[in-house]
Amino acid sequence: MPELPEVETVRRGLAPVLEGARIARAQVNRPDLRWPFPPRMAERLTGARVDRLRRRSKYILADLDTGETLIVHLGMSGRMIVSGGGAGRDMLAQFHHLHPAPEKHDHVILDTDAGARVTFNDARRFGAMDLCPTEAVEEHWLLKGIGPEPLGNAFDEPYLVAAFHGRRTPVKAALLDQRIVAGLGNIYVCEALFRAGISPLRQAGRIAAPRVAALVPIIRDVLTEAISAGGSSLRDYRQADGELGYFQHTFRVYGREDEPCQTPGCTGKIRRKVQAGRSSFYCPDCQR
Repeated sequence: MPELPEVETVRRGLAPVLEGARIARAQVNRPDLRWPFPPRMAERLTGARVDRLRRRSKYILADLDTGETLIVHLGMSGRMIVSGGGAGRDMLAQFHHLHPAPEKHDHVILDTDAGARVTFNDARRFGAMDLCPTEAVEEHWLLKGIGPEPLGNAFDEPYLVAAFHGRRTPVKAALLDQRIVAGLGNIYVCEALFRAGISPLRQAGRIAAPRVAALVPIIRDVLTEAISAGGSSLRDYRQADGELGYFQHTFRVYGREDEPCQTPGCTGKIRRKVQAGRSSFYCPDCQR
């Protein structure tokens, strides 16, 4: 499932196409994805202008001039593909080509007044879309209770130390808990814990405060590097222009079971352990 860097990369790819554009035509080709689409979704989107495109955790939020926000979750295999373009939009130069032929899993299609098209394609149909009043979007059931953004000011050293205090769950599980921090997934938690030298098996509440505090800038660095690389493409993920992400080429532990540890001077090998149904990759020699 796409994590924060992948979703942010998609948002940035969509922003020059959608922000300030009007949806000339919305086409909805099925009644549902993971859950039913909202009533009259195509009608409510058609004619609306996208005032702002933002991200909350792993969700893309399109604020409309109608007072509603379109909430998009990519799910396991969802892709938002941009094609076409319009005169006067320099940043759309890379999309100046004909729209591709419709595909079987093109479930939602948005055509803008500038001639661009955004197609939501989702083969496994675990994605989701919903509409809600913009003023109440933070209270939407998909977003309510989500913790601070790891790249935002609210996610700082004192916050994470306090959030871990007394927790008996493994630190890996604590960082994956969206109520503690938004948008982190398996890949980037594994990579951050390796850089911090912390075993994913350690109880969160038993890690010394200075080591917990040191995780904050490390998490920020890992996410920032991943966004700069366009995210990680392992299976279905593509950027909005169809390109692959490249951060997977710099993984230090994720997916590297039995390979040598990359820490200079370490003779250990990367191990894999399943925690709560997810694979944790770590070096038992470097991470304590």
